[in-house]
Amino acid sequence: MSDGYAGLGDWTPEALGVEGAVRPVVTAPHPVLSREGGAVDPTAAETVRLAADLIATMRVSPGCVGLAAPQVGVGAQVFAVDVTGHPKAVTVHGTFVLCNARVVEATRWKPGREGCMSVPDLTGDVKRASRLVVEGDLPGTGAAVRLVTDGFEARALQHEIDHCAGLLFLDRVAGAHAIYQRKVYL
Repeated sequence: MSDGYAGLGDWTPEALGVEGAVRPVVTAPHPVLSREGGAVDPTAAETVRLAADLIATMRVSPGCVGLAAPQVGVGAQVFAVDVTGHPKAVTVHGTFVLCNARVVEATRWKPGREGCMSVPDLTGDVKRASRLVVEGDLPGTGAAVRLVTDGFEARALQHEIDHCAGLLFLDRVAGAHAIYQRKVYL
């Protein structure tokens, strides 16, 4: 692309070159969840390790479609997303990690139910853009990327970008009437 941004290309988690470790997920009201994460050097060894750990932790967490650095206790602007196989997903970019991501275009706002590993007992209705353009950097290479997505993947990206900004989905619900006890099936 002429503006210096490309899509994910052939990037895969294996491109990180390190094996990820599963980290414990922190829950609200842990203070790291309410602080804006710092920008990172996407080529730094600690960023690459964090990216691999986010993917490893996400993969062992049933139903998890995204995980941000603050959720594993690290105040950094890094998150992983993978909506592959989710019944609501239309556009799917597979497993990827973005650093220093920002929303550059958000349209077609719609409400939807969200949950979060850091708020394990609640879900809530949150209005989010259903068409999204996000720019960020790939860990490891530092390549600048622009993703255009929609629907459920767009919702997941906004949820994780919020984590990096110190926000939980509870900060975005319309009010107490839009918060629900998570259903548990035995």
